[in-house]
Amino acid sequence: MFDGVDPGIVEEIRYEIGRVEGVKDIKEARVRWIGHRLHAEVNIAVDAGLSVEEGHEIAMDVRHEMMHHLGYLSNAVIRVDPVEHSGEGYHRIEEHEHGEYPLHEH
Repeated sequence: MFDGVDPGIVEEIRYEIGRVEGVKDIKEARVRWIGHRLHAEVNIAVDAGLSVEEGHEIAMDVRHEMMHHLGYLSNAVIRVDPVEHSGEGYHRIEEHEHGEYPLHEH
């Protein structure tokens, strides 16, 4: 696969994220080439009782660890969810309609 990313890279990313205090789970870790640069997007789960600021700090720690220890990354985007509602499934909007738009989902 010409644009493929070695699965070992995803495992390295998961390892580095898992070392960060406050990360309860890693729901998704995606890596893709954008031009000649490698970018990562991850969904992490944190304790639901944390403040927004505390969750943000954990996300910043995750990004720092990734960028520091994984020199091949050009950028990393971190999504933070409460552990009870984490992952892409909780961000999906079911099929619906409104206004002049036809039946659709997001």
